Amino acid sequence: MKRLLFRSRVAIAIGLAATTLALPVHSAPRAVEVDRIVAVVNNEVITGLELRARIEQTRRQLARQGAQLPPEEVLQRQLLERLIVERAQLQLARESSLRVDDVTLDRAIERIASNNKLSIDQLRATLEKDGVTWSRFRDEIRSEILLTRLREREVDSRIVVTDAEIDNFIANNPDAFSGQEFAVAHILLRTPEGASPQQVEAVARRAEQVMARLRSGEDFARVAAEVSDAPDGLQGGSLGWRPLDRLPALFADAVRRMRPGETSPVLRSAAGLHIVRLVDARGGGAAAVQKLEQTRARHILIKTSEVLSDADAEARLLAIRERVVNGADFAELAKASSADLSAARGGDLGWLNPGDTVPEFERAMNALRPGEVSAPVRSPFGWHLIQLVERRMQDVTDERKRAAARQALRERKAEQAYEDWLRQLRDSTYVDYRIERE
Repeated sequence: MKRLLFRSRVAIAIGLAATTLALPVHSAPRAVEVDRIVAVVNNEVITGLELRARIEQTRRQLARQGAQLPPEEVLQRQLLERLIVERAQLQLARESSLRVDDVTLDRAIERIASNNKLSIDQLRATLEKDGVTWSRFRDEIRSEILLTRLREREVDSRIVVTDAEIDNFIANNPDAFSGQEFAVAHILLRTPEGASPQQVEAVARRAEQVMARLRSGEDFARVAAEVSDAPDGLQGGSLGWRPLDRLPALFADAVRRMRPGETSPVLRSAAGLHIVRLVDARGGGAAAVQKLEQTRARHILIKTSEVLSDADAEARLLAIRERVVNGADFAELAKASSADLSAARGGDLGWLNPGDTVPEFERAMNALRPGEVSAPVRSPFGWHLIQLVERRMQDVTDERKRAAARQALRERKAEQAYEDWLRQLRDSTYVDYRIERE
């Protein structure tokens, strides 16, 4: 189940320094480069110092992974593009009043420290030993949470999976629950939104050049690091180990017909052109999931309106939470205060399967222990206060298959929708490159 607010570079173990933009302090001559502009993104600039910091961060990360570094100019180009896309997202988040308060940030950092078996003081000492300031680390984690919330609001919360789609998935994917997993890597050559025939043809020529390099025996991971437009390109395009149902449908269809070591032909999607390599396969012959973890929870929903702001709704739930902590009955307070239909049942949502609730709600619920009450949680429906009642492992063959299918379809749709949304955001962002003018 999804138990962390984010699953990207903030969850690395001891080498947390590589997940920040910080660099050790340099001598005075470097300081004059702080204001050197390498790109303008809408009304904000990206400086040479920021780009060098990201390059150094990536070098450390790839070195720990034992990955081969791409040429310097390729690394610089790809990381500048990544900074541009991140900056555009953060700008949109700020413009739409998304924020991460200090309480949420502190809890996220506590969870990172706990996952790495460190106290907060030990985490801070580890970072500072590697030249990473605490304030910079907090800013980086705050940005990660903000980007996650933006994706949830703009993409994930709008994903709908119908019963008919689930029926069709189960009928046409008999191997989805076999327990077999595949190690897959990919290369993405992105096409712009509303690309002209000439642009499409140019990307197709690039794809043929890439295929020629792969057919000649060049290492897939190295080629991916040089040419892929996907965020995981610098990691060799690796998607890690996944069952077929957790791969994009386009990739899953290709992998079914491949043996380890084989490379697909060029595949086309709305995002662009893809090349897929099946690295390895394992498992199979047994059900991937024997039992399904179900969660029983209660909640109180406060909806915002023109007369009730986010701050007022959050404050109201904080006051209710204080009463619960001091012994008040959650169910009675839900009956009196909740705007959800579950209020008549004391806020009881019954037994929930993974994927039954929106990501923000599920993530907060999964972080609780039985009897605990969450801090106020914002979702597309309003503000929630969640009480975890209990969890159980339930052997429900048909139900778990449907739940697994629903989750797989949701992830597939969300991944594709996120790629499309990022491409649209990038294409609508004003970017003035200055790096070539140095």
